Amino acid sequence: MGKKLKAYIISIRSLIEKGEDIPDIQALKDELLVEISFWQHERLIHLLVTILFAILTMTVFIVLLFYREFSMLILLAALLSLMIPYIRHYYILENGVQTLYTFYEELSKRQGLIPQSCIPSLTGVTIKKLKK
Repeated sequence: MGKKLKAYIISIRSLIEKGEDIPDIQALKDELLVEISFWQHERLIHLLVTILFAILTMTVFIVLLFYREFSMLILLAALLSLMIPYIRHYYILENGVQTLYTFYEELSKRQGLIPQSCIPSLTGVTIKKLKK
C-alpha cells in the first residue's frame, strides 16, 4: 500500500510542479478527493490495528511482569516485532494523506478559490521529494 500511495503522490506532484495550466483542474480535484477518502479509510483501519497490537503488547508485558513465563517472553517479542512495521506503515499513510491535503489546497489556490493569505499553515511549507 505504501508503494501505491507514493506512486500516486509522485504522479500528482509531477502534474503540479510542471507549472503548466492543468486543463481540467476540477476533475483532478474530484479525483484527488476520492483518493483522499480511500487513503483516510486505509489510515483509520491501520490506526485501529496498531492500537489493538499496542494494547495486546502492553497486556502481555504486564502479564510477563507477574508471571515470568518463557512463552510470554516469546509472545512479547513477536508482538514487538510486529509493532515496528505497523507503526512504520501507519507513519507512511499519515504523511501521504497530509501530502494529498496540500496538493488539494494547491489546486484550489490555482483555481482562485482559496487566497494565499487564508492558509497561514501552508506559508513557507515545501513538499518533500519522495524516493522512487
